[in-house]
Amino acid sequence: MKKWIAFIIILNLCQLAYPSETNGEAAPEMEIHFIDVGQGDSMFIRTPMNRTILVDGGPPGAGDEIVSYLKKQNIKKLDLVVATHPDMDHIGGLPEVMKHIEVKEILDTGKLHPTKTFAAYINEVRKQSIPVRIAEKDTLIEIDPMMKMEVWNAFERLKNNNESSIVLKITYGEVDLLLMSDVEQEQEKEFLHDYNVKAEIIKVAHHGSKTSSSLEFLQGVQPEVAILTYSKENDYGHPVNRVIENLYRVHSMIYSTAAVGNVVINTDGTDYIIIPEKNPVNKLIESAG
Repeated sequence: MKKWIAFIIILNLCQLAYPSETNGEAAPEMEIHFIDVGQGDSMFIRTPMNRTILVDGGPPGAGDEIVSYLKKQNIKKLDLVVATHPDMDHIGGLPEVMKHIEVKEILDTGKLHPTKTFAAYINEVRKQSIPVRIAEKDTLIEIDPMMKMEVWNAFERLKNNNESSIVLKITYGEVDLLLMSDVEQEQEKEFLHDYNVKAEIIKVAHHGSKTSSSLEFLQGVQPEVAILTYSKENDYGHPVNRVIENLYRVHSMIYSTAAVGNVVINTDGTDYIIIPEKNPVNKLIESAG
């Protein structure tokens, strides 16, 4: 495991950002923030027309951290919160977010889950009477006319939480972003058959677990940048060697929240730049003792 973290850091020494070219008049930017919540997912998106989206809320202990992060971005309300599925590492921090930041609407799978974490999430939604929309596959989320947000996967009977995860493809101009939540290889096969999966940026499915990120799928996506969200102290072996090897085979730059903390991507719809919170050189020095 440690060797893969080191490889990820070394890779980022070579190229910290994808250079952005300037051309005449500046287009409005879209920001994608991959928040370091440890072992879990939380992404904040500020759209070109300044709409605000939070995708997942990390584990239960991450709520305060996410609220603090959003407030540093001067966020007082969220136009949309997406709860990709009811596992604790994706919805655990959302109750705390809802208590401190106004939420206009929630996109949810509609899948029930008999846990205290899910109960806390649902209770806060009901307490605040936040409108909830149930995600449906092959639908567009109309939130900003300058970008396209498609739902590729949603809850179906007989599928587990991961298989029912909401998957989003977000397109702004020429830049595509795939947020894969925790879906598995069976869903990846369906995407290859049903959609144009090519995307410059991918949030790797299930924290780099063995259940996802087949070579065939990644070859279809051809991601220039791959974001891995996990904690170095996780007990699941994330990310597995096979996933890292597959990402190298498709020549993807890898950024992990475990190695560099929060990762921000800014794009004007033509080019993009990647801003990691921590300098990989410093991380290498720290790990060397």
